[in-house]
Amino acid sequence: MKLELDRTSDVPLTEQIVAGVQTWIRSRAAHPGARLPSIRQFAADYAISRFPVIEAYDRLVSLGFLDSRHGSGFYVSEHARGGMAGMGTCDLSNAADESGHLLSQFERAGEVLQLDSGSIPQPWRDLDALGQAIRHVSRSDPASLVDYGTPGGDPVLREHLRNRLAPLGIVAHAQQILITEGASEGLDLLMRYMLKPGDVAFVEDPGYYNLYGLLKLHGVRLVGIRRAANGPDLEHLHAMLAEHRPRAFFVNPVFHNPTGTSISPPVAFRLLQLAREHRFTIVEDDIYADFQTEPTDRLAALDQFEHVVYVAGLSKTLSSSLRVGYVVASAAIVRDLAAIKALTSISGSRFAQAVAATLLERGAYRKYLDRLRRRVAEAQGAAALTLEAHGWEIFGAQENAAAVAARGYAQTGGKFVWARVPRIDDSARLAACGETLGVAVSPGSHFRPHGEACPWIRINVALAQDPRAQAFFAKAAKLRA
Repeated sequence: MKLELDRTSDVPLTEQIVAGVQTWIRSRAAHPGARLPSIRQFAADYAISRFPVIEAYDRLVSLGFLDSRHGSGFYVSEHARGGMAGMGTCDLSNAADESGHLLSQFERAGEVLQLDSGSIPQPWRDLDALGQAIRHVSRSDPASLVDYGTPGGDPVLREHLRNRLAPLGIVAHAQQILITEGASEGLDLLMRYMLKPGDVAFVEDPGYYNLYGLLKLHGVRLVGIRRAANGPDLEHLHAMLAEHRPRAFFVNPVFHNPTGTSISPPVAFRLLQLAREHRFTIVEDDIYADFQTEPTDRLAALDQFEHVVYVAGLSKTLSSSLRVGYVVASAAIVRDLAAIKALTSISGSRFAQAVAATLLERGAYRKYLDRLRRRVAEAQGAAALTLEAHGWEIFGAQENAAAVAARGYAQTGGKFVWARVPRIDDSARLAACGETLGVAVSPGSHFRPHGEACPWIRINVALAQDPRAQAFFAKAAKLRA
């Protein structure tokens, strides 16, 4: 075990030791039962006092990473990586590994520019309308502050969502809609319902890293399907179908995370044909639907829930704190999902759902979306110009106004661009470059199913005009020299 301790850092030595030992154990460099240096030896090795070592070791014991054996010393716990013995088939070591990308975003210093963030900046949110809705619900429905909701979700909100689905071509009754704690809970419920350990699921490559981790936690085998500018690469999909029998294919059709591209109608039709032929279910993750100005037909609209389950939500636009997502499927599937939800989380937040319903009912959300879409579209255009000026390459090449007008809708858009510096094969170099400037970007490997090296990075267009981002774009472009 070799740790990097910085005595000049504002982070206390105790916390540095705790974090360092945890990383060492999670990296699988340490085996369960491995003996750590004694407190005296550790202090001598790193030329520090014994007191932070004592406190760090005690804390690591409390956290379950170390076992303390009286008179013998400290040892790596048998359960440090894999959870409690006998707890089913989930590989909980994967949970620590796969959640690392997400957890690291919450641990960054406040002054760091999170250029890879998935959030909308707070000044872009409609905090006034949100506050008014919260006050209204608190006065008119005080029970929502303390009581359980129902597993299926607020009936008023379900009716509003049913009406919002119509412009997308999706015809559904309220009983076909299940309200969830964000789209992530919807995905988790579907995995519990559809998949068992050892099953194969197709995912897009690149795609949503939290989805990958959740599937692995359920013991599902992932097969990545290349994402092209117009949707899943059909040639690659054909090849993988010849080798595997997937139970499900998780697809993000519109303003895809992380590439910002949208599926084209020909690809959508062929994808549905393959789902019918090979008998797999498409999970349509349409979490960025509300960023689209001109609605396009969804897979669920073309299929009418024979081979498609639809997942979406309001958290990406409305509020990350009000966790409101939803699943749309056949009434039978929704009943089963509600039963699973009742067992796993009892119900969602009645209060959050009532606030969302109020915003939809009063028209505040519609007005907010009009403003938000304009700002995001402007930021997309500005980010593309900036990146191209510095010699970066943008995946799917952002479209000009004439192309959008000719097609009738935008093929690219939303919060993200997927960009690279030519002749840089591993974007870990870009991440390291950003770190020196106080700019956080995630290597593209985080967005690949098995962490494969990748030259691309995800950029939040809302932050691309920040001076620190501009400095990063310029400096990173010089790495190719």
